[in-house]
Amino acid sequence: MTWPVNGQPSTSAIVSLSSNLEKTGSTPLGCYKKLIEYHKRGDLSFKYVKTFNMDEYVGLPRNHPESYHSYMWNNFFKHVDIDPNNAHILDGNAEDLQAECDAFEEKIKEAGGIDLFVGGIGPDGHIAFNEPGSSLVSRTRLKTLAMDTILANAKYFDGDLSKVPTMALTVGVGTVMDAREVMILITGAHKAFALYKAIEEGINHMWTVSAFQQHPRTIFVCDEDATLELKVKTVKYFKGLMHVNNKLVEPLYSMKEGN
Repeated sequence: MTWPVNGQPSTSAIVSLSSNLEKTGSTPLGCYKKLIEYHKRGDLSFKYVKTFNMDEYVGLPRNHPESYHSYMWNNFFKHVDIDPNNAHILDGNAEDLQAECDAFEEKIKEAGGIDLFVGGIGPDGHIAFNEPGSSLVSRTRLKTLAMDTILANAKYFDGDLSKVPTMALTVGVGTVMDAREVMILITGAHKAFALYKAIEEGINHMWTVSAFQQHPRTIFVCDEDATLELKVKTVKYFKGLMHVNNKLVEPLYSMKEGN
């Protein structure tokens, strides 16, 4: 993520935020809380940041407690200094849904593209509402939700399947792949198999997260439980890389704090 330096707007501050199937992403929620903490401490400003959320349910009023509009404003946007005009979320109640999707892609293009994509994944490896079988070159579009997704989301709608949205607007895998940097947050043993599919097996449209094997600047941020399905040598390899990286960057942080 980029932010103003010395009170001046950065040249690029376009961020895509997670809104995945699990309550707009329970994993990114921890990230949002940390960003709010930095903002309140005076270390981070969102004054010049533009955001594009990944998805929204179709037919759900934006003030509905389960809409992604409500979730993002209640859990993040209202706690920081972002300009409301710079917080872009798909309109699931638009008269012409395809036109809404096309306009969203155009807004991203006009903003100069996404600098940083921040997202979580589901146990099936989905990104946004790009569920298993989605095209890996897809763009923002209208998506019919899988029955497994509808059943899983029923708990957020009083267990009543008739209340659960069956369609959503979502950015495509291709849309995400266009971001200059991608950060995927993965926590919990229930997502360990998805991480295994993303790292140790080949690219497969049944595991959309695997598409990031072809992205030049992607980082997976995981906890120990999420690595349980990986080979021991794979975990050791990446921990070794992290150790070397930390040794390189820690002196830089020390110099910054000294100034």
